[in-house]
Amino acid sequence: MLNEAFEALKKYDWGTDRSPLAPIEDAVASSHGKESDRKDLESRLLKSLESDISRDAKDYVCRKLAIVGSAESVSALQKLLSLESHSHMARFALERISGLEATRALVESLANVSDALKGGVISSIGSRRDASAIATLASELKSPNAAVVKAAAVALGTIGTSQAATALANAKPSTEIRDAQLMCAETLLANNQIDEAKKIYSALALDHQKKLVRLAATRGMLECIARES
Repeated sequence: MLNEAFEALKKYDWGTDRSPLAPIEDAVASSHGKESDRKDLESRLLKSLESDISRDAKDYVCRKLAIVGSAESVSALQKLLSLESHSHMARFALERISGLEATRALVESLANVSDALKGGVISSIGSRRDASAIATLASELKSPNAAVVKAAAVALGTIGTSQAATALANAKPSTEIRDAQLMCAETLLANNQIDEAKKIYSALALDHQKKLVRLAATRGMLECIARES
């Protein structure tokens, strides 16, 4: 049944009946906790991904690799990141594959993806919350492309470490940077890093900041004080 399903995948396209692919769905679901089964599925899926199948078939494969994929899948997925037709689903898979290899692939791809795709890749890097990407994200804060800067700021705010906070503090001030700093402070506070959070809130509560920023920072400061008491 599984062999027939992978044969059907070769002809699968938008609007095609998906029921012949059900054995793949079942195999993915039942592979949980079964390393040999997972590796076999991953190998089959990668072979399909690297073959001449439709865009929708490749999207389907990426969705399954998001579940059963490992470091073995990273290289094939990385090749798709610069392609407008496949970048989104390749990112979807890489976001969910554990290990430094996936983060490294996303970071390395920033050198060759278009600005139109770069924001999405940066968002995926942030979603992984991998502190190893902070230096690269900090460099993207200097991009002349406003969308890229915003994506990098949000990614750093999502990572939310003290190193990410430093990168944001050193960036050119903007609404996006301040919003990301507040995100970062919230994450630090949630992780009980009260002193680090207070540094951010204190800077954002100064008179020259916009009213809404000052209000948010003041609330943050009060929460810090409450946790200290």
